[in-house]
Amino acid sequence: MKIKETSIEGLVIVEPQIFRDGRGYFYESYSARDFKAATGFEPRFVQDNQAFSRYGVLRGLHFQLPPHAQAKLVSVVRGKVLDVAVDLRKGSPTYGRYEAVELSGDNHLQLFIPRGFAHGYLVLSKTALFQYKCDAFYAPKADGGLAWDDPDIGVDWPIPAKDIRLSEKDRCRGLLKDFDSPFNYR
Repeated sequence: MKIKETSIEGLVIVEPQIFRDGRGYFYESYSARDFKAATGFEPRFVQDNQAFSRYGVLRGLHFQLPPHAQAKLVSVVRGKVLDVAVDLRKGSPTYGRYEAVELSGDNHLQLFIPRGFAHGYLVLSKTALFQYKCDAFYAPKADGGLAWDDPDIGVDWPIPAKDIRLSEKDRCRGLLKDFDSPFNYR
């Protein structure tokens, strides 16, 4: 696997080695040994999730509050999304900044999102099958989020706002300026 650093410390893009032949392709989507050797991170994933969505669906920007904070390894099996992670770690030189990565069933890229980030994605294809590993179980009482269109974050979503479809919960998320982050950089 190849690891590509992003502009935000700890947030990395994982590019698996793909073996192709006349039958199709094969790749190892996760190896704890190789992941630790390449990144220095050693998450212990305890939950795998999968979501199917249609064009324009935006899920996010979500996080789990401590002590239930989650690191995630996200990817797309089919379709294409714009995946976004926002640094919420107090004291981080990139606090409040985001990184956006196009993940697709064609490019097979993965994004590793450490604890202390808000995460969301927008479906750019007709449909998308999104999957992710988490290093902590989902805890409904620890559910948190920020507004997808927060002007202080300024995510450049590549489709018109009128075409974006949100859950009721995601329509009512708060702003970064009003968020007292419980996440620490170091």
